[in-house]
Amino acid sequence: MKIRNLILAVAAVAAGASSMVTTNAFAQAKEQFFPLLSYRTGPYAPNGVPWANGKQDYLKMVNARDGGINGVKLTYEECETGYATDRGVECYERLKSRPGVAIFDPQATGITFALTEKVAADKVPLITLGYGLSVAQDGQAFKWNFPLMGSYWTAADILIQHIGKKEGGLDKLKGKKIALVYHDSPFGKEPIPLLQERAKMQGFDLQLIPVTAPGVEQKSAWLQVRQSRPDYVLLWGWGVMNSTALKEAQATGYPRDKMYGVWWAGAEPDVKDVGEGAKGYNALTLNTSGQQPKVIQDILKYVHAKGQGTGPKDEVGSVLYTRGVIIQMLSNEAVRRAQERFGKGKVMTGEQVRWGMENLALDQKRLDALGFSGVMQPLSTSCADHMGSTSARVQTWDGSKWNFSSDFIQADEQILKPMIKAGADKYLADKKMTRRTAADCQS
Repeated sequence: MKIRNLILAVAAVAAGASSMVTTNAFAQAKEQFFPLLSYRTGPYAPNGVPWANGKQDYLKMVNARDGGINGVKLTYEECETGYATDRGVECYERLKSRPGVAIFDPQATGITFALTEKVAADKVPLITLGYGLSVAQDGQAFKWNFPLMGSYWTAADILIQHIGKKEGGLDKLKGKKIALVYHDSPFGKEPIPLLQERAKMQGFDLQLIPVTAPGVEQKSAWLQVRQSRPDYVLLWGWGVMNSTALKEAQATGYPRDKMYGVWWAGAEPDVKDVGEGAKGYNALTLNTSGQQPKVIQDILKYVHAKGQGTGPKDEVGSVLYTRGVIIQMLSNEAVRRAQERFGKGKVMTGEQVRWGMENLALDQKRLDALGFSGVMQPLSTSCADHMGSTSARVQTWDGSKWNFSSDFIQADEQILKPMIKAGADKYLADKKMTRRTAADCQS
């Protein structure tokens, strides 16, 4: 009897374990997981924090308001990288095998470079909105990379167009001096090929002035600026580098209205401590800011009003917070688009989400429905185009707030397309890879 009872007990435990596994599997099967690489510490934290908070709050809002995506709950876990490439790779390796993993947003160009080959092997897409590899716009060469809404080549081209217009035409740039004060990293170096091409075309003198990361010491860089007296300075900075550059420009007497930053150098943390000293400074922007848009109002209603906000309420709607919201919305829409093809209400694999990301079709009607009216431009991706939108506006700091100072400017694809194809072809040749076939584009 003892043996029989023991057998029954073991069977019961086994059945219970099996039931638990089944229950856990079912629970996991209804959860889409978003790994959130972030940096809340170190010299880039002032910019990294609102970005990360926007992503988290959007996930919370969609769960609270909509019950997830067609009944699939959205889950997430943050992993602190400190903006360091090695830590970013460690976060990726730790989180990539989680059940229901959807997509990775590295939040750093260096981490993007390190993960580009890894994600191809692991079949998990990368969203690198406004950063990363410029040549990855070519989706026939870079199947898993999605530099949505712009790259550093499109940013640099837009800035040169805008400055040319201010001068009375691109031909008026001949003989001018334009200095690039840049973060000495893959991020800061990325726009250089486009600027060199434009310098040859327009005949301006391009001066390259690197700043050692993280950018808290820039005396020598601004001594070069003072000595060469460029007509314009392009600022390719991030984190503490941006406010430091503006303070140095003020100290050396370089006019801030002759300074133009990339869209990662045009947020509240970059200028608020400089205040009036940054008045006249210009920067690109991919999105609006403020709490008026419906999506921001929904976040305040469904998340912050319930005391579940990730950060302070007054940060909601700021430039980088809103950009984080956009990034997460696009990731969610890739899942939703994938569900339309592979099964509504099901958890999508990384491969399926990649297809969704490659087939986004966000026209103005869809953006309005999502609550993003006026926040961003419509976006549409394809196998050939992993960017979907290549325009941005210039904004100017008036001493207390940002104001738009241009209409949307479209990057010149006649210049960009040959450069992108040449760069992508070189990458494929170096890696002994070939372009995707028409059949693969449909897969």
